[in-house]
Amino acid sequence: MESAPTLRLHPRPRCRCGARRGAQRGVALMEVLVSILIFAFGLIGLLGLEATAINFSVDSEDRSRAALFASEIASTMWTNNSVTIPSATMTTWQTNIANPATETGLPGGTLAITPTAGTTNSADITITWVPKTDKTNANLGTTRTLTTRVILP
Repeated sequence: MESAPTLRLHPRPRCRCGARRGAQRGVALMEVLVSILIFAFGLIGLLGLEATAINFSVDSEDRSRAALFASEIASTMWTNNSVTIPSATMTTWQTNIANPATETGLPGGTLAITPTAGTTNSADITITWVPKTDKTNANLGTTRTLTTRVILP
């Protein structure tokens, strides 16, 4: 009887990369953590840009309101055909400009109408206000000014 061929089992060859495999453990985790850190810095930057955009939007809205007030005052001057405004009308304008509780008022708004020197039919309308932040209502420290010159024919 013939004996079955014996299988000769060879020991598995040793891989020389085994030492490197142990040193590579956790590298993927470190890569993920670094990428999350970079992503977080990007998000913080975007939030800062959003806050700046909101401040510019509020400032633009205030400038637009001031321009609207100046335009309405100039229209009143054209209608009356005089650069001098009656005191009752002037008081009403000053009250409306200084009242930020309404949607049309400006925070810390003031109105000044000064005749241009040397002419009788020209005046400067100056509106000033102090911008405030939305949540704290703290002064930002800078005063904004809009000046319009009206020249009547």
